[in-house]
Amino acid sequence: MSQKSNNNKYGVLLVNLGTPDEASPAAVKRFLSEFLHDQRVVDLTRWLWCPILHGVILPVRSPKVAKLYQSVWMDEGSPLMVYSRRQQKQLGAKLGIQVELGMTYGNPSILSGLDSLKQQGCDRVLVLPLYPQYSRTTTAAVFDKVAKVLKQRAEIPELRFVNQYFDHPDYISALAGSVTDFWNKHGKPDYLLCSYHGIPKRYADNGDPYPEHCNGTTALLADALDMPREKMSMSYQSIFGREEWLKPYTDKTIEELAKKGVKRLDVMCPAFSVDCLETLEEIAEQCKEIFLEAGGKEFNLIPCLNDNPAHINMMAALVEQHCQGW
Repeated sequence: MSQKSNNNKYGVLLVNLGTPDEASPAAVKRFLSEFLHDQRVVDLTRWLWCPILHGVILPVRSPKVAKLYQSVWMDEGSPLMVYSRRQQKQLGAKLGIQVELGMTYGNPSILSGLDSLKQQGCDRVLVLPLYPQYSRTTTAAVFDKVAKVLKQRAEIPELRFVNQYFDHPDYISALAGSVTDFWNKHGKPDYLLCSYHGIPKRYADNGDPYPEHCNGTTALLADALDMPREKMSMSYQSIFGREEWLKPYTDKTIEELAKKGVKRLDVMCPAFSVDCLETLEEIAEQCKEIFLEAGGKEFNLIPCLNDNPAHINMMAALVEQHCQGW
C-alpha cells in the first residue's frame, strides 16, 4: 500500500504496553508507577490504592522485578522493545507508509509517536494496539491515552482505531503456522496450553469481553491445528493481588497437567504480540520449574509471533482493511 499523493497522507501508530528503559530498580519503579496508576488497570479508589502502591508495592516489587528483567534483557534492550522496533521497521517497509511506535506507559510515548507522524505530514492515523483480544485494561487504555494526549493539540488527525483481531483469519493462520513450525522441528507434545494474560474476574462480570475473545482464539486455533480439545486448553497468567481473577490459573493448570501424567507440555501465549518478561521469565522459567517439580519431563515455550513474516503480513492486512478509502 503506497500513498497516492503527499496530500492527506496516512500513517500507522503501533502501540504496545511498554517496558522499563533499563533493567534497574529505579527504571522499573518509574514504569510500574505509571502503569499501576492507570484506573483502567487498577480501578480501586485512589485514596485507598495510592498509599498501598507507593508505600508497599513499588518499594518491595521494583528491585525484585528489576532482577527478573535483568535475566531476560537482550543486547539491544528489553525484549518487548527490541521486537516491537523490528515490527515497526518491517511493517513500514512492507507497506511503504510511515509507521511509528508508541507505548501506553514509558517510552517512546504515544504522544511522541503521534507527533512524529504529524511531522511526516500524516494527517490521518490508524492506531493499531497490538492486543488481539480486547480488554479494558489494554486496548481501552490505549484509546484513553490517545484521547488524553490529543487534548493538548489545537489540531488533531483523522483517526481510526483497531479494536481487536482475535478471530482474524491471518492471525489464526500465523499462530497455527508458528506452532506447526515448532512441532516440525521438535516433535509434538502430549498437551498444548494457551496461556493468556489474566484480568480480575470482576472486570469480565462488568462487561469486559476479554475471556470470550480468548475462548474464541483458542477454539479457532484448535480447529486450525486439528488438535483434539482433550489435548489442548487455555488458562490465565500474571495474577496480581488478592482479588479473584479469571480462571483457570496457568501455574495451577500446569501443575495439575504434570500430576495427571502429561510428560511433555508446550505452552504458547497468544495474547502477547511479542516475547517479554511475562513469557520469557514467568512462563519459560517459573512455570517450567513448576511443571518439572510436579513430575513433568519436558516443557517448551513456543515463541510469540514477534517479527515473524506471517505476523507482519497479518498486520499489513489489518492496516489495508482499516485504511480503505484513505
